[in-house]
Amino acid sequence: MSGGAGGHVPQFPRRFARVKPSGLVSRQAKIITDPRAPVIPCTLIDYSPGGACVDLGGQVKIPDRFELLHVNTKKRCRIAWKRGTRVGVVF
Repeated sequence: MSGGAGGHVPQFPRRFARVKPSGLVSRQAKIITDPRAPVIPCTLIDYSPGGACVDLGGQVKIPDRFELLHVNTKKRCRIAWKRGTRVGVVF
C-alpha cells in the first residue's frame, strides 16, 4: 500500500484522533524507573501536552509508571500501550 506521492503511511495507525495537535520529534530522552537504578536511554518519537510515544530501541522491560526526562523537563508517565519497541505514555 502506498501513501501516494510523497505521502507517509504510519507504521502504527492511530486509533483515536488527537485531543491537541502535537509536534513530531525525534530526540534522545531518558527513562527513570528508580532513583537508584540506571537510566534507560530512549528516543522520543512523538510528544504532546498529554503524552508521548517513546522508542526503547530494544526489548527493554519497564514498569507501568516511571519518569521521562527530556531536555530539562521531567514528566511522570503511565504506559497507555505497547507495540514492539515503542511505548505510548500519558502524563
